[in-house]
Amino acid sequence: MTRSNGQAWCVWLIGCVLMFGCATAQADQAADPPAPPNIIWVMAEDIGCDLACYGTPAVQTPVLDRMAAEGVRYTRAYCTSPICSTSRSAMMTGMYQTSIDAHHHRSHRTDGYTLPEPVKPITHYLQDAGYYCAVGCGYGAKTDLNFRVPKGGKPVFNGRDWSKRKAGQPFFAQIQLKVTHRGDWWNKVTAESPDPVDPAKIQLPPYLPDHPAIRKDWAMYLDTIEKADAQMGEIFDRLKKEGIADHTVVIFIGDNGRCVHRGKGFLFEDGIKVPLIVYWPQRVKPGAVRDELVSMIDVSAQVLAIAGVEAPDHMQGRAFLEPGVEPREHVFAARDRWDEVIDKSRAVIGKRYKYMRNDMPQVPYFTYHSYLERVRPIRPLLWELYKAGKMTPTQAHLMHPNKPREELYDLQADPWETKNLAGDPAHAETLKLLRAKLADWETRTNDHGRNPETDKARGKKALERIAEREAVLAQPGKQ
Repeated sequence: MTRSNGQAWCVWLIGCVLMFGCATAQADQAADPPAPPNIIWVMAEDIGCDLACYGTPAVQTPVLDRMAAEGVRYTRAYCTSPICSTSRSAMMTGMYQTSIDAHHHRSHRTDGYTLPEPVKPITHYLQDAGYYCAVGCGYGAKTDLNFRVPKGGKPVFNGRDWSKRKAGQPFFAQIQLKVTHRGDWWNKVTAESPDPVDPAKIQLPPYLPDHPAIRKDWAMYLDTIEKADAQMGEIFDRLKKEGIADHTVVIFIGDNGRCVHRGKGFLFEDGIKVPLIVYWPQRVKPGAVRDELVSMIDVSAQVLAIAGVEAPDHMQGRAFLEPGVEPREHVFAARDRWDEVIDKSRAVIGKRYKYMRNDMPQVPYFTYHSYLERVRPIRPLLWELYKAGKMTPTQAHLMHPNKPREELYDLQADPWETKNLAGDPAHAETLKLLRAKLADWETRTNDHGRNPETDKARGKKALERIAEREAVLAQPGKQ
């Protein structure tokens, strides 16, 4: 064999070896693809964007700040409803609650209502893809859905902790941080805090009178956020201890806005705008801050995308982190019956302007509501200040006996929504455009709010509370 022939043979042999090696590697990859990541979706109850990383003074949230620094933080994320059960029903399906007849708070609890075909909980798609779906995992396990799964059918969740999954099985966990929800524990949280928030250092919104009791109430709310931040630290510590932190996507949101005056239950920013932070190692740019509009039903679609599951065509959410997905031009939100308060309002939010339509303006914003009378201690004080004429026009807006039929706000110039531009001729075209966008959305998504709610859907408890409210409102001086 000549030298040149020998060299040619060696080159051929090496080429064969390399080709065989590549083919073997490709076969190994085809036979053993990378395991899908675990997914944890944390819903802190009743909070707004009141974290240090969002610029809120006086509050300390080091864990969530670090999560944002290592992940991506969204500044314009919105719930589809300002009330827990309706918002959660939307997120669990990736559908507007108004499209699936789940838009009234805690409706369908006793009438056996199931989701319309082909809608089903996102956890069913995840289970079909091999995921173990857990709820709670040592924290809140509330689902609070306005529908049931068919009797004998697939459960919404497989169990209460991801430790119950099979070896090597990916998991999806939904965790509720209840501490931020209004409750008797707020006093305990503040009492046990090693460094409670100083009421003198907080920034009150302009729609609240600057009163010591109101400052204290807001400071206690921030104390619960600091406690929730510590709980997030516990969750991350567990992931690191189990060696799965780098293979787990963590999503942090609020299930609806903060439970303070003009927050939870209303379509103002305080009721529907929530934090959204995504920690996704090796996938998202650390420290990124995004200002595009995101709806919470988009998080539902994104969860499926993370798991490698193609979202069904009927799903109204869109996977906002995936390449090529167009950002939303508008997001939509709706308020309907909340406990015994029968009401109907709709909102559309664009890049700058927000339009709200109140279909029942005769129902006051600050009306009698047994739940709020129990859990919001500053309500009597607000009535006292209003009746004494000690409120500015901005502060008195929610106290009037009627709501405006339409509201339009410039969120850039007026982020606290204190100046209604609906009657301003200079904004007539914007009003007309957003009015049309909302009407189109109602038709396109089949808004069930156009149909009256049945007594059967309300259930016996809701009917009793409605009757109680009517009796209270019949008394002189009640709103």
